[in-house]
Amino acid sequence: LMFSCRRGGGLVQPGGSLRLSCAASGFILNAYAIGWFRQAPGKEREGVVCVSSSDGNTYYADSVKGRFTISRDSAKNTVYLNMNNLKLEDTAVYSCAAASTPYSGSYYCLNLGIYGMDYRGEGTQVTVSS
Repeated sequence: LMFSCRRGGGLVQPGGSLRLSCAASGFILNAYAIGWFRQAPGKEREGVVCVSSSDGNTYYADSVKGRFTISRDSAKNTVYLNMNNLKLEDTAVYSCAAASTPYSGSYYCLNLGIYGMDYRGEGTQVTVSS
């Protein structure tokens, strides 16, 4: 079972866009809730976007609402974090996680956290800088 999340990070200017991806092998991502988390230097890890597998209920952190979205490609068994209008404060290491237990989107991000989920991918660095 693998959850590979090393694609899509990098350096981008403010206002730019990036798409992060996590590909799963050995389990079907559509059956799992997905959470994207980030940790900036000197700050605690936070859940930025989490979506329930049961009803698609999605939680967005206030700091990313209207700019970040989550999507899935069933054929590729891959989940994406689409990030637009990036800001300096979005600089962080981003990680994806998957959970089989059905909760609301906010529960994964705010309560369960990345280490409460079943599978975790590697982190990828996103740097927003002019």
